[in-house]
Amino acid sequence: YITLPLAEQRAFKERVTLDVYRRIGEVENTDALYEGWIDAPSPFHYRNKMEYSFAAIGRGPDADPDADFGDGFHLGFKARGTWWAVEDLEGDSGLFDQQFEQLLPQIRSWCAASGLPAWHAPKREGFFRFLVVRKSLDADRMLVNLVTTSHGLEEFDVHDFGRRLSAALGERLAGFIHTLNDDTGERVEAREGASNLISGENHVIERLHGLSFEIQMKSFFQTNPLCAERLYAQVLAYAFQEPIPRAESDKAVIMDLFCGTGTIAQLLARNSSNRIVGVDLIEEAISDARRSAERNGVGGIEFHAADVGRFLLDHPEYTGTLGTIVLDPPRSGISPKSLRKVIRLKARRIVYVSCNPATQARDLVTLRDAGYVLQGFKLVDQFPHTSHIEAVALLEFDATKVRKTASKDEIAAS
Repeated sequence: YITLPLAEQRAFKERVTLDVYRRIGEVENTDALYEGWIDAPSPFHYRNKMEYSFAAIGRGPDADPDADFGDGFHLGFKARGTWWAVEDLEGDSGLFDQQFEQLLPQIRSWCAASGLPAWHAPKREGFFRFLVVRKSLDADRMLVNLVTTSHGLEEFDVHDFGRRLSAALGERLAGFIHTLNDDTGERVEAREGASNLISGENHVIERLHGLSFEIQMKSFFQTNPLCAERLYAQVLAYAFQEPIPRAESDKAVIMDLFCGTGTIAQLLARNSSNRIVGVDLIEEAISDARRSAERNGVGGIEFHAADVGRFLLDHPEYTGTLGTIVLDPPRSGISPKSLRKVIRLKARRIVYVSCNPATQARDLVTLRDAGYVLQGFKLVDQFPHTSHIEAVALLEFDATKVRKTASKDEIAAS
């Protein structure tokens, strides 16, 4: 949407998202419940992570967009509507770091000069696959991950590639990682394969609301950190909003599910005397969370590396002890089984953060049937110039609103 003025982008995204709540979430009074729009502090160069793809099929930036793709050595973004073709990026896209993206044509030349091929997706063969970059906006440093296969590895001087990166980026290069991925699927992370730290550190450090967070390459962290500060401020406002009596609330546990590197959990702990419990499947993210909490001197918090559904099944002792649950699931939302486990915890309040309002709206129907009443929601423009929007919603439990019907799974569980 980069050719549309921001005001037009906002109007379009508001209209589409509110319609999603009405159609999928069955929210009839959206005008009354919608509490407003939160702008991103900066509409350009806001991303802290980018994934570029190598491909043997693609085209240059000046090619006719309706032209066929050709063979070659390409590095850039996947062409819209394809999984096999790449459009070369020759400079600043306006979304990530300007210096690094201006370096991409040189990186493409370095790799092509090795004589090793770019990944040919239809044939499932090749050497160069992905180039992933994670950036700390606070420290202005980057972690670079070059992903290749092992086929031809003996012909590639990874240390020379690292030296070239260092010479080009200087002190801005925090670390360089080389990952081997021989899987045939189009994913950066391999089911089997090693990631080796070639030089520097394996993380960058970002700061939000005065707290420091150590972020490794695989860790989840908000894509737009500056806007995430505004998002988290709204999460805190909903989490501690009256009318939950403060005396009662202080004794209750607050649970942060899909907590990632523990950003929200630490902010909750810093702003309350409650016991905070954070859960996430990614072990690297939980390790980052624990180190960050120790570095920040945040106590009263515990982190668990586990599947959310399995954790809730294995820890029934939390049922009835929760004042607030914060949910921040991936784009696919929460699985129906995990959502039912969340409902059985009987928390008085749920703050639901979502980067995909469609799946959030779907889950709002289930939560409504279980007695959770939507009190309000806001939209946060985490991703300017794209169709995506972040949403944060507040729900309160009301026993009089529980629907009498129950699913077979719920009957069996009871």
